[in-house]
Amino acid sequence: MIRSLPSTPLYKNGYRVYIALFFIFLVLPLLTISVLAFNDSNFIALPWKGFSLDWFFANTDDRVGLFYDDDLLRSIWISLLTAFVMAVLSTVVGTIAALLFEQEKFKFKGFLYFFAIAPLIIPGVILGISILISSTYVGNIISEKFHIDASFFSPGFWLVVLGQFSFGATYAMLMIGARLKRFDPTLEEAALSLKATRLQSIYYITIPFLRPAIIGAFAVTFLISFSNFNTTIFLVGSDPTLPVEMFSRIKYSSTPVLNAVSFMIVLVVSIIAMINLFMSRKN
Repeated sequence: MIRSLPSTPLYKNGYRVYIALFFIFLVLPLLTISVLAFNDSNFIALPWKGFSLDWFFANTDDRVGLFYDDDLLRSIWISLLTAFVMAVLSTVVGTIAALLFEQEKFKFKGFLYFFAIAPLIIPGVILGISILISSTYVGNIISEKFHIDASFFSPGFWLVVLGQFSFGATYAMLMIGARLKRFDPTLEEAALSLKATRLQSIYYITIPFLRPAIIGAFAVTFLISFSNFNTTIFLVGSDPTLPVEMFSRIKYSSTPVLNAVSFMIVLVVSIIAMINLFMSRKN
């Protein structure tokens, strides 16, 4: 809605209703699952049976809370570790790729850029299957011809990192490249005229300018990795990530401990968002 243009009361009220319904659609599922995390019931859904903290702290034969569920805690740790490693790799490679594609004299720039963004176009299921088949084939060749243990190419932690890195680096490259387009190249030229090397000009001028985008790219790729399921499900080994563990449990009508996990994730993300909002306003 453009504030400078005149509008009728019907238009204003309709706009307010639309905004209210939009945010209800976004918030209501999160609010519902957060409330059900405290439901004193052995079922994952309604009706409400009373307030209880059992799904966080219970450790009995009938109920095992989140903080006593070793499998869930292990899957959370694996997801955090996977997301951290993938985010670091994606941010580093994405920064280098963004700097490379901003070069004017770059042979096959358009052709390579198309392949760089291809993982965002290909469905995650297809991407996961193709990485699994390719890695298995390469691992078998290495084992048969060179008699080397190629467990790196088997489903497991590093294959999950590799699969998520294939699209995480693209997200980082696009985010950092968007900020790099606003960079004034004369700043680097001035540094070079003062006898700075190319690497020095990038390290002392370009990277500080890109720092907000680099931090943002790390955060986005971390969250994408932590919540990814459709690619990870094909690459995970005996140690599942949190989304895979939750999916395997929900198939068999698991207890509301999954609601407790969801509530903790929503709480942590909300706190981080509030801190980021506070820091942005302060700056």
